[in-house]
Amino acid sequence: MQIAELTRGIVDLHVRSELEARLAESAKTGKPLRIKAGFDPTRPDLHLGHTVLMQKMRQFQDFGHHVLFLIGDFTAMVGDPTGKNKARPPLSEEEVRAAARTYFDQAKKILDEHKTEIRYNSEWLGKLSPLDLVRLMAKSTVSRMLERKDFRQRFEEERPIHQHEFLYPLLQGYDSVAIESDVELGGTDQLFNLLVGRDLMPQYGKRGQIVMTVPLLEGINAKLDAQGKVVGDKMSKSADNYVGIDEAADEQYRKLMLVDDGVIWRYFELLSTKSTQEIAALRAEVAQGRNPKEAKKLFADEIVGRYHGEAEGQRARKAWDLKFEADATPDDVPLVVVACDGAELWLPKALAEAKLVTTTSEGRRMVEQGGVEVDGARESNPKRALAKGGTFLVRVGSKNRKFARIQVGS
Repeated sequence: MQIAELTRGIVDLHVRSELEARLAESAKTGKPLRIKAGFDPTRPDLHLGHTVLMQKMRQFQDFGHHVLFLIGDFTAMVGDPTGKNKARPPLSEEEVRAAARTYFDQAKKILDEHKTEIRYNSEWLGKLSPLDLVRLMAKSTVSRMLERKDFRQRFEEERPIHQHEFLYPLLQGYDSVAIESDVELGGTDQLFNLLVGRDLMPQYGKRGQIVMTVPLLEGINAKLDAQGKVVGDKMSKSADNYVGIDEAADEQYRKLMLVDDGVIWRYFELLSTKSTQEIAALRAEVAQGRNPKEAKKLFADEIVGRYHGEAEGQRARKAWDLKFEADATPDDVPLVVVACDGAELWLPKALAEAKLVTTTSEGRRMVEQGGVEVDGARESNPKRALAKGGTFLVRVGSKNRKFARIQVGS
């Protein structure tokens, strides 16, 4: 049971047989495994992409294992270029500490804070002498460091690699030595650094850690390609394809309902607490004709409920149904009074004035494409006008609908 759930969604696992053996050893002795996950708190705001790793940490906690939430306050001041083609600028101690406080405040929404041990790697890295650092560097080679993709690419392109950057993976690896981790978790972009830790530990007389990586979650605009593979940019604020864990419940629900029907199963796999059997059963129901929208609602219920509470999740579902389900009209449709000089107002202009569209041209296009309803009837005549003195219930769009009661005034 443990091995199936703990390896669900995992990309890299070094080595499965060792994990099975240590889980069996833990069950026999009653001693929990020590699960390490390190975070350089460079950005304090979290979205669902960040939580893929934290959900895996929580799974280990739920099975009784000991999670070490390692804040890389020392390594963040060094700067890791992982996933970048240039060095990441180091941060000040004040910046790191401030980000770390906010980071864990959000992480507590996922982890059991009473079962989470918080450590700062400055505790041991800050005590290393110059001789200790030299001895640490002697345990690896430049050729080994150039196996890392971003280092190799920069070397081949004759772009600078600073010596302290080679030190970063060794410092992260030494963290594992210091806290004697059994398992280290990280994103796929951290695989090299995690394996350095696995290699270092035996050189210090420790049992090498097991390495597990989780995928980088694609954003809410991802699609399935012709082969059924999820394609798209990873979730990020810069790509505006994210769901923030601190966002309002209604906004979280709306964004999750925008996820492609085929992509939602990846979200289930990586983020849901439902078992693999439950997810497989739900997927089979959809394949046999159940509306995939219902599966997305179940997922949105779970995620919104997780971060805002079950009652708020139910309220967000009701609000979404009222606003976006076919023929449903929200209770809170705003009344917008639009000035009119003549006896009537051109519908596309009214849409723009009510801010249902950004321009009159967009309003005309939406009407021509059948994306506008007036008083419950679809309107496709771009010359349609609204009579002065009247109030009209107008809906624009289908998937991401907007409503207004437009009162045509003087």
